[in-house]
Amino acid sequence: MSVCMRPPHHIAIVFVLALAMLGTAPGQAQPLRSAARSPQIYDYRVLERLPAERGNFTQGLQIVDDILYVGTGQYGESRLLEYRFPSMELLREVALDKAFFGEGLTRLGDRLYQLTWRAGRLFVYDANTLELVDSRRISTEGWGITHDEQSLIYSDGSHRLYVLDPETFEQQRIIEVSLGDRPLPRLNELEWIEGEIWANVFMANQLVRIDPASGRVTGIVDLRGLLPVGDRRSNTDVLNGIAWDAQHRALWVTGKRWPWLLRIELIKRSSPAAPAPPR
Repeated sequence: MSVCMRPPHHIAIVFVLALAMLGTAPGQAQPLRSAARSPQIYDYRVLERLPAERGNFTQGLQIVDDILYVGTGQYGESRLLEYRFPSMELLREVALDKAFFGEGLTRLGDRLYQLTWRAGRLFVYDANTLELVDSRRISTEGWGITHDEQSLIYSDGSHRLYVLDPETFEQQRIIEVSLGDRPLPRLNELEWIEGEIWANVFMANQLVRIDPASGRVTGIVDLRGLLPVGDRRSNTDVLNGIAWDAQHRALWVTGKRWPWLLRIELIKRSSPAAPAPPR
């Protein structure tokens, strides 16, 4: 089992799908691509970096005004963390019971929602006190979660996104995400950014931009090489974590046990089929 602690059958399935989609050999870099209705490809430029707690196995990330919320995973280590942003001063934290593996989180109004992985639980906290006020059951695994200011939207590691009423938790609809004419699995951490759903794709070192009405991937952000080799340790894990600072229209990303929170600028690639330049 990998450090990420995702079940082996998931990894085997997505590896086969990646090869089918990309035509790459095992061991090669695997950028997402589709011959049909190719999305816009973006490279990036790092504009700023802030020190992050290296021990955080980051599963969820969100900036609300001057607060950064971080949800972390691993059994016995999962937490909900609240930082002053951008000073990165830790203000408060809540530890999950060791029986739960924490996943994505999001704040909507005066409530914080945090998923768990295999337990099928969605925890609800009072955002003012971080007191646990509710615990609801979901019918799938929990991976990433965001909202569109009205409904909760969460992922379960498949190509599906589930839209829930934040009060009743009734399922309103399912968004089936496609890259060209193929379903796109492994959707993980989510962020709602100016009318689009952005998602990490587990183990891909890329983000995708998703049209919430159609589920179509409209853009791919190639983040290979974002964390330099010199900043990696033996337990450094995959890219995971998207936070949109709406006040400053700034995009921040990080990963599991990464030492930095990175503000990036997107750069349109002129030829979508061209390989990413070496970094």
